[in-house]
Amino acid sequence: MNFKANRRQFLAGTSALMAATALPMRAAFAQQETLRLIFWGGQPRADRTYAVADLYKAAHSGLDITGEFLDWNSYWPKVATQVSGGNAPDIIQMDYRYIGEYARRGTLAPLDEAVGKTLDTSDIDKDQITNGTIDGKLYGISLGAATGAMVTNAAAIEKAGLEFDPMGVTYDDLMKMGPAFAKANPGMVLSADGSGVELLFENWLRQRGKALYTADGKAAFAEGDVTDWFQLWADLRAAGVCLGPDEQAIDTGSLDSSGLVRGKAATAITTSNQLVTYQALVKDKLGISIFPMIAPKTAGGHYRNSSQFFSVASTSKAKDDAIAFINFFVNDLKAGAALGVERGVPVASKVRDAIGPDLDEQSRLAVKYINDLSPIVGAAPPAPPAAAGEVEVALKTKSQEVAFGQQSPKDAGPDFLHTVGDILSRAG
Repeated sequence: MNFKANRRQFLAGTSALMAATALPMRAAFAQQETLRLIFWGGQPRADRTYAVADLYKAAHSGLDITGEFLDWNSYWPKVATQVSGGNAPDIIQMDYRYIGEYARRGTLAPLDEAVGKTLDTSDIDKDQITNGTIDGKLYGISLGAATGAMVTNAAAIEKAGLEFDPMGVTYDDLMKMGPAFAKANPGMVLSADGSGVELLFENWLRQRGKALYTADGKAAFAEGDVTDWFQLWADLRAAGVCLGPDEQAIDTGSLDSSGLVRGKAATAITTSNQLVTYQALVKDKLGISIFPMIAPKTAGGHYRNSSQFFSVASTSKAKDDAIAFINFFVNDLKAGAALGVERGVPVASKVRDAIGPDLDEQSRLAVKYINDLSPIVGAAPPAPPAAAGEVEVALKTKSQEVAFGQQSPKDAGPDFLHTVGDILSRAG
């Protein structure tokens, strides 16, 4: 019986809640040792991840691996529940906003002692190792290099006859192009509403010479910055350039709920590695673009980040096996071929070199985008504070309040900054 076919049938016939249930990559047997893995993402990511697990299992016949995946919004409450309940998976996919918090709470195991033994980091880019290092200890292995990006419906933009510069688009360009785009594409607007996207807000702040956080974990922006940010998106919303609040609220964090996949918006505000996954869900040809510039030729907003990490739970009874699997995931050439660039550009140079010639068009475009950013990319910010995940949620909540007219941008600025201050002070 082919398990992969059954898995797809299972997912197709169940609710979103049931789809979050643990899905075994191979039938588990009582005498086998089992590793548990949890990650966020959609079915394309799951298929690639399962393929790597199958490769690893073929070479380690006494080991079984069970996998569980959820959408972004459902993922973090599930991980928090498992960790607090003493039932954390062995391998946990981590985001840069959360890895510091989980590491400092003692829920992740430091990996330093495995380096040079079970874990080979000699071929991994140094900046990617730095990204997974918290307070001098290595807690996460980067699964791919990525940066902020807009995935665009190139076919719809071309239909409107617009000149959209993917490496130089500005917020003023969006405002000017929006009406013509909507006229050529009835029922669709040019952009998603990005006012609640923390990564986009940070990019905009960096272009203004500001930052999201200081090195010691405090807010690095002022009330006026937040007010200006919400006013910018209020103006775009009023001009019909971006999704209205009702349509934007449908986006729950899963790719298939986004305006781009639903055919309601021509852009998704995301990260560069998501181009491949979005293309699997959208029939129209997609492109990729920088986050809008605040003025022509503005530099410094983008930086090269890690798309996500694999970390090992401190409570895992199979830490060595978990680390060995992570090592295989990022260093093995067959694993790299199965993963492609869906999680970002491979962090090991030998894997990048090996898979490059066989990448499909969209994967090559994602790699090219990372390379083309070099003239405008800035230095990466310091590791975010422990409560960065809570701040991200707070921004999304406040953006919805403004979009639905419950609060003006002028009032939202000081209110949001006060909320951030409370969150960070509690975490500190």
